[in-house]
Amino acid sequence: MKLIIASNNAHKVAEIKAILAPYFNSIQSLKDARLDIDVVEDGKTFAENALKKAREVLAVSDADAALSDDSGLEVDALFGAPGVYSARYAGEGHDDNANNEKLLQEMKDVPPDKRTCRFVSAVALARREKEPITAVGAVEGKLLYAPRGCGGFGYDPLFLYEPEGMTFAELSAAKKNEISHRACALNALREAMENERA
Repeated sequence: MKLIIASNNAHKVAEIKAILAPYFNSIQSLKDARLDIDVVEDGKTFAENALKKAREVLAVSDADAALSDDSGLEVDALFGAPGVYSARYAGEGHDDNANNEKLLQEMKDVPPDKRTCRFVSAVALARREKEPITAVGAVEGKLLYAPRGCGGFGYDPLFLYEPEGMTFAELSAAKKNEISHRACALNALREAMENERA
């Protein structure tokens, strides 16, 4: 079976390949598949965005399935923001640094005990002549006052994973793949696929 991941984000693609490789003969990114598609993410939830993207990518590909992930950071003190706008929090065309700077500015006066947050990931697997599967995963953390670590991407340097006492940017890729929101969602998806087989 051939799977297309509806992303060109190398970090995401690597995480997904590491978890779902046993289930597909071939796994490609959009770039690998020579697909240039820009899906408008106008859903109100991560799951809505992921499902829309997976369906649209499958429709224009020759793959057996398409997998999409929509993920982001929810900060309690900001009533769940940046949420579905995580990637474009500082505006269209801005990068991770700009998003992080905006978030730090908005949170600068929030005390440590009120800086609870979570990474949320929704994954959707669209398949030919089968119902799609969606799954959601989350991991709780605290938002720091300054970035730490040089790994990962996005808000990882600001997200303190308290059981390890490290940010997601300080964790090894292997460790992050074990406990991340995306890993939780992908493992739930994998479980749903196993249940189908049974």
